[in-house]
Amino acid sequence: MSRVSIPSVAAYPSLQAAATSLFDLVDRHGRMVTTAGLYASLVVVYAWFGGMKFTAYEAEGLTGLVGNSPLLSWVYPIFGVRGFSGLLGVLELSIGALIAARLVNPVYSLVGGALSAGLFVTTLSFMATTPGVFLPEVGYPAISVAPGQFLLKDIGLLAVSLAIAVDSLSSMRSARVA
Repeated sequence: MSRVSIPSVAAYPSLQAAATSLFDLVDRHGRMVTTAGLYASLVVVYAWFGGMKFTAYEAEGLTGLVGNSPLLSWVYPIFGVRGFSGLLGVLELSIGALIAARLVNPVYSLVGGALSAGLFVTTLSFMATTPGVFLPEVGYPAISVAPGQFLLKDIGLLAVSLAIAVDSLSSMRSARVA
């Protein structure tokens, strides 16, 4: 059987130089760009979700989650469905603003990241209290699209929240040492 020769990157010095240059660029600026992306993405999520909390559509969409939660079901008799959703909207917009305020002072994004983590721990608790999350008739590990998969994404958002809090704390500590 004859062998077919496949040229390597080394056979193309300009391609090798471009790849090396790209890797150097990523090595130098990659962490800064991805960290900024984490902050920006969570700010967008909070701006969007927080703004939606002032609509009847979103307020009604929360009732199955909040109403079945031992942590939060008490809020509806006090604030009503729209009132609680509005309060949640103010909280989410505030968290987004605190995270964005990293540009001013990392203490703000530390508080925002910590509040965000608490909010996502709370929403993840809904997986245990909301009917219809798990689909035993389909078998383990099946979960429903809504609310199951909708809530499952909060694991990633919790991780982003913690990364922001840790990055902010690290930045504060570095500033004190310098």
